[in-house]
Amino acid sequence: MASKLAGEGLNSPYVISVHDLMHKPGAMRRVDTEFAIPEALTNSVATVPAGSDVELESRLESVHEGILVTGTLFGDAVAECSRCLDPLKLPIEVDFQELFAYSLTEQDEFAVRDEHIDLEQVIRDAVVLSLPFQPVCNADCLGLCVECGQKLAENPNHVHEAAIDSRWSALQNFKEE
Repeated sequence: MASKLAGEGLNSPYVISVHDLMHKPGAMRRVDTEFAIPEALTNSVATVPAGSDVELESRLESVHEGILVTGTLFGDAVAECSRCLDPLKLPIEVDFQELFAYSLTEQDEFAVRDEHIDLEQVIRDAVVLSLPFQPVCNADCLGLCVECGQKLAENPNHVHEAAIDSRWSALQNFKEE
């Protein structure tokens, strides 16, 4: 993470300078911004595609241990209905809260580095965990016919002839004679 902040990482939309809040408990600042997601956020079923515009509303608060970030990310994900396979656009509204510590005491903590915080992993975790694993276009979606693949919503009375049990096929021939 430190190497990312040195150089090109500072241009990342996820990186925010906290110089004005460092070691000033009680100080607070709002950061509201819009940016394009540089890399897709996906759970393999639903995706916020790379280049998608998102809106971030956040509050940064200085506390004794570090910088507490509370925020909400708004955007849109794309997916296919798990029943009828129609394309979907899913609105995303994800809340998160994370403490960026001045010094690391555990490996899994986030840290303030070079007077900056990097929200990428926090946002990635929050968004990916909020994406549905079985998105549906509506709760009443009938899906597809298992035999021919026709959308059942377009023809709810869709039926096929019942298949004849192969054990009775000899009788079918007897009837025809």
